Amino acid sequence: MKLVSIDTIPGVEYEALGIVKGTVVQSKNIGRDFMAGMKTLVGGEIAGYTEMLVEARQIATKRMVDEAQAMGADAIVGVRFGSSAIMQGAAEIVAYGTAVKFK
Repeated sequence: MKLVSIDTIPGVEYEALGIVKGTVVQSKNIGRDFMAGMKTLVGGEIAGYTEMLVEARQIATKRMVDEAQAMGADAIVGVRFGSSAIMQGAAEIVAYGTAVKFK
């Protein structure tokens, strides 16, 4: 499955099948939360949270691709990611785009 963030694939004719998305709500665990609290004292990247968000984006992307494959898509154009805080300690990550079928 080809994923592109641009709105068209140059030189390729295709038919738009519809919007596809994948979403996940990920929460931090007490170990990450404790270490993040410690890290705020000295500054720098909070690797535990970075890893959590990378994993969440991977899950959301896979769910989006699964939805596109179920529609018979060959690619997803205009791929975007969004995030929002759902509650204290939990974030939603969403991946979305337009599923297309090559002609």
